[in-house]
Amino acid sequence: MEQRNLFDLLQNNTYPGRGIVLGLTPDGKKAALAYFIMGRSAGSRSRAFVKKGNDLGIHMLDGGKIADTSLILYTPLKTLDEITVVTNGDQTDTICDALKEGRTFEDALLTRTFEPDPPHFTPRISGMQRFDGTYFYKLSILKAGDAEGKTTQRQTFDYEPLAGAGHFISTYQTDGAVLPSFSGEPVAVFLPNDFYAFADGLWNALNQENKVSLYVRYTDIDSGTYEDQIYNQYAAEE
Repeated sequence: MEQRNLFDLLQNNTYPGRGIVLGLTPDGKKAALAYFIMGRSAGSRSRAFVKKGNDLGIHMLDGGKIADTSLILYTPLKTLDEITVVTNGDQTDTICDALKEGRTFEDALLTRTFEPDPPHFTPRISGMQRFDGTYFYKLSILKAGDAEGKTTQRQTFDYEPLAGAGHFISTYQTDGAVLPSFSGEPVAVFLPNDFYAFADGLWNALNQENKVSLYVRYTDIDSGTYEDQIYNQYAAEE
């Protein structure tokens, strides 16, 4: 498996949109997770990540005046007993509700489609980490299958972790007047053992003008304890 340098990948892309990274540290001891959001408009930039117990929320800042916040305010990450779910929309709730009912990650996403924001038809990207004696992770993308948004293309990628490797997926391939959806399989990337080498490096690699927030978590596979960090470009309200 050819692995890319994630920081180089992001430094050369001004607008990947929202992105998820999942993987395993080189020592094989920690499950890595990262989620970031970006914004091109004043409204989408007027946000910040906030912790809600073991979950992650998005907070609207003063000055963020958007009539419809349904696509920009959601719960990006939820922590269940042996599962962590991270997504770029309210499908976090869809997936978690399905898992609680004994249904699967894939079952949940069969009920969802891409975002209703023509002409972009922003993909819904989702990830899941499972800790039940062995660690594995999945990534998914739901995107328009045609230019008019009449069909949905659903792809799920199921990974047996490899020490030192992760996979990265984003909503967009690059910037553009009409934003092109992510194309191909999630990108295999290098991951370091050092938490802050990864977290700081990722934050610094994101485009300075467009980045909004980043959340990074390293979970100890044996104990379930984790180290995490939030980075916000704009200060959250106190």
